[in-house]
Amino acid sequence: MNYESTVKLLSRFGQEHLLRYYDELTDTERSELISQIKEIDFSILDSLKPENSHEHQRGAVSPLEAVTIDNITAKGDEYLNCGLSAIREGKVAAVLLAGGQGTRLGFDKAKGMFNIGVNRELYIFECLINNLMDVVKQSGTWIHFIIMTSRINNKETVEFLDKHNYFGYNKEYVHFFIQDMAPCVDLKGKILMESKSKIAMSPNGNGGWFSSLVDSGIFDMLKSQGVEWLNVFAVDNVLQRIADPMFVGAVISTGSDAGSKVVPKVAPEEKVGVMCLDDDKPSIIEYFELSDKMRNLRDDKGELVYKYGVILNYLFNMDCLVEINKNKLPIHISEKKIPHIDENGECIKPEKTNGYKFETLILDMIQMNKSCLPYEVIRSKEFAPVKNDTGADSVDTARELLIKNGVNI
Repeated sequence: MNYESTVKLLSRFGQEHLLRYYDELTDTERSELISQIKEIDFSILDSLKPENSHEHQRGAVSPLEAVTIDNITAKGDEYLNCGLSAIREGKVAAVLLAGGQGTRLGFDKAKGMFNIGVNRELYIFECLINNLMDVVKQSGTWIHFIIMTSRINNKETVEFLDKHNYFGYNKEYVHFFIQDMAPCVDLKGKILMESKSKIAMSPNGNGGWFSSLVDSGIFDMLKSQGVEWLNVFAVDNVLQRIADPMFVGAVISTGSDAGSKVVPKVAPEEKVGVMCLDDDKPSIIEYFELSDKMRNLRDDKGELVYKYGVILNYLFNMDCLVEINKNKLPIHISEKKIPHIDENGECIKPEKTNGYKFETLILDMIQMNKSCLPYEVIRSKEFAPVKNDTGADSVDTARELLIKNGVNI
């Protein structure tokens, strides 16, 4: 793609301003800018048009019963044997969503590189790999471990894990791919520039993991090796069980298209998405979408009716994911304060909303499945999110839970 063809492309979408400073750039900067423009999916701008709004309108919402701890205990042998068989047959892979930085922890590197240890070094990545290693030892089988990074942290993540010898994991089974990015636009739909040679971009949301995985070529590799199920999880939770045979077995045994690990909410106002049915389809209602009535509604036992909160640990069937990808996920538009340069090339750090970011959400993938099994786990054993520096869901609370679960920190 050369300068002339780039001009023609931009003129089709009214974005010619992206080349405003082209004459001032070095040859290397010019090449990089044109490469950035080439990678943009300009169709995403259509989502700004009112007639193309894909914001979901809720239908009839009702509770979705989970496979409870008691259910799991009763069918433990069945689920375990089914899950272990799938893992030993190479049908299960793990996908870690690790594209973010530890900004809220006061840490400017990849979040997985954060040292959560007290008396020794213990990194978040190390905790997660140790958890996955439990299943490797249990099954006697290496599991493909795929890590989604971002352009911001890919290099440091790969180098960090290589330096630490992948914390004992077989590197032949470790794969990396970079999350796709989406352009940031101003309130009139014009793409913003971060600098004279660089477009303002942001990650395309946690729902973008699958399309990015496909684009990387890793999906085809997994299919060719007989993988059928992907356990997708976020980097935050240091206690989560990964490629958990019981979870895998429960989803497969019940004939579900997908599964989601859930925990009972500690309080009605807890800020977690809740599993439910939306017009009889599996769905996740964000905490801010729940009405006061739904949030506080209790059953005859005094328990919350909408009580099962998701912990961002899902099991997806790969064939179902292909169909979801064909239909495309809805694009969510959020108003943000986006640093950029103005028409004079001056750097602007806005104090109020000045533009939009585009993202897709993994929760929409749940609703696009025909079925999803909520699978209850014990909060104190599998839910220790590291989201904040202090307070709830913080470094300190995660450390306490690690100690309670016998982890030497």
